[in-house]
Amino acid sequence: MTEKITVHIDPDLEDLIPGFLSNRQRDVDTIRALIDDDIERVRILGHSMKGAGGGYGFDEITELGAKIEQAAQAGDKPTILAATDALEDYLHRVDPVFDGQ
Repeated sequence: MTEKITVHIDPDLEDLIPGFLSNRQRDVDTIRALIDDDIERVRILGHSMKGAGGGYGFDEITELGAKIEQAAQAGDKPTILAATDALEDYLHRVDPVFDGQ
């Protein structure tokens, strides 16, 4: 069984979190679809995740978004894919707890 990752989230954000996480999964799919054709859009997606993750309490999404952004700037597709795989794994394992602690 895969170990869950508990993340404590401000209860005021509870209604927003399912959509936020669903959108990140969509980003994973988009990155994989675009990596060979539109690396600039991949960079923008990474930049967006870097900016948004921490605001919702998901520091790991911020870190992985930064890796994706930097790798896209360098044209480093293997690193983009590794960070995207890590993001997808994180999204499957993350367990938000709405207590703000």
